[in-house]
Amino acid sequence: MHDAIICERLGIPSVGIMTEPFRSAAALMGRVLGASQFEFVTITHPISSASANDHSARSRIACNEIISILSGRD
Repeated sequence: MHDAIICERLGIPSVGIMTEPFRSAAALMGRVLGASQFEFVTITHPISSASANDHSARSRIACNEIISILSGRD
């Protein structure tokens, strides 16, 4: 989340990607960095034990959400 917010501030359009257990930590990081409205995408947890098919499905969903977030910005 920190890196995504810093990149955004440098003019690089960014979206953070978190797994479900880290949603609250991501929201807290946004508030701490003065970017409480910064949007991020949440994917299911865990990642390490997911199959290749699971990763593909999660990636497609995440990509659609990322595109939606980035295309909605001014």
